[in-house]
Amino acid sequence: MTTLGVEEEYLLVDPVSGLPVPAAERVRAEVGLRPGFDLGDVQPELLKAQLEVATPVCSSLDEIGGHLYRMRHELSAAAERIGCRMVACGTAPAGNGKPMEISEHPRYLAIAENARRLADVQLIHGMHVHVAVPDRETGVQVVNRIRPWLPLLVAMGANSPLWQGVDTGFASWRTIHYARWPVEGQPPVFVDLEEYERRVDALLAVGVMLDRGQVYWQVRLSERFPTIEIRCPDVQLRADDAVMLAGLVRALVVTALHQHHEKAPYAAPDQELLRAACWLAARDGLDGDLFGPVGPAGAARRMQAGDLVGELLAHVTPVLDEFGDTTRVFALVDRMIVQGTGADRQREAFVAGGLPSVLDLLISDTSAR
Repeated sequence: MTTLGVEEEYLLVDPVSGLPVPAAERVRAEVGLRPGFDLGDVQPELLKAQLEVATPVCSSLDEIGGHLYRMRHELSAAAERIGCRMVACGTAPAGNGKPMEISEHPRYLAIAENARRLADVQLIHGMHVHVAVPDRETGVQVVNRIRPWLPLLVAMGANSPLWQGVDTGFASWRTIHYARWPVEGQPPVFVDLEEYERRVDALLAVGVMLDRGQVYWQVRLSERFPTIEIRCPDVQLRADDAVMLAGLVRALVVTALHQHHEKAPYAAPDQELLRAACWLAARDGLDGDLFGPVGPAGAARRMQAGDLVGELLAHVTPVLDEFGDTTRVFALVDRMIVQGTGADRQREAFVAGGLPSVLDLLISDTSAR
């Protein structure tokens, strides 16, 4: 069984105003008092209003779901006990334009010094899925094969339509906001591991990033674990949507591994085309057309989002069947198609009752299934 793990980033907010609250260390201290909760499960993030959790290495979606439900519930309760709330949204829905406090960790302080104003407005929150691969050389080939599916993962994972109290018009404003960093977005195609390492080393040499952890490509080799890390979805409003995306990502990686071993050809869209496709996905989510993986002649195919979701499911169904995940993943995808993404649900709440309704939604759904 191919193992996987999930990291999620959360935001702490005032329950009335929705403004970010720099209380990460207080929440960590509070939750650390709970029996059976390992404080190592939850870490501070770049800003003092943010937290990050990581599941252990898991073999099944049941394990992933169990850890995410547990950690979300405990952290939500801890935040409430100290007077704030924890929410799972890709961007901070409310803001007052003031710089946020940087976490007092040497690496984060160095990032802030290097990135300047970009760091203290980094109120964005993602979901990262790690999937085990046999070795880094094979991992590079998996990265190449997953690239064409990144726009659809952006669209399905969209959960950040609001910023500074207004509707941005984008389903994933986090994707647009994140693109301002020097090494972000869609990776190029790599011939092999040697080229991957050479290009990362060249970026380090020019000083635009402090370390390899700042390679913010939407899919990359992990520098800490023997995994591929997919980083393009926003953090999910509901934990079971995170479980669904984790299942799809693992199936994509394992399908790519099978095809690599079979030496099957793969689509390699041009960098600018893939960037445009991700921009469109960030704008429209699942509500419009998307670019599908390019055909053998290199031409992009524009199609309805629902049709592309169907192609993805067909592409990974043999692996979902192998892991026993098909029924669960299909049911959750169907629910997303009917009820909408997190972005759709936030936007509906905003239209119905403004920011207070959005906060009610975020607070109630973050620790629910």
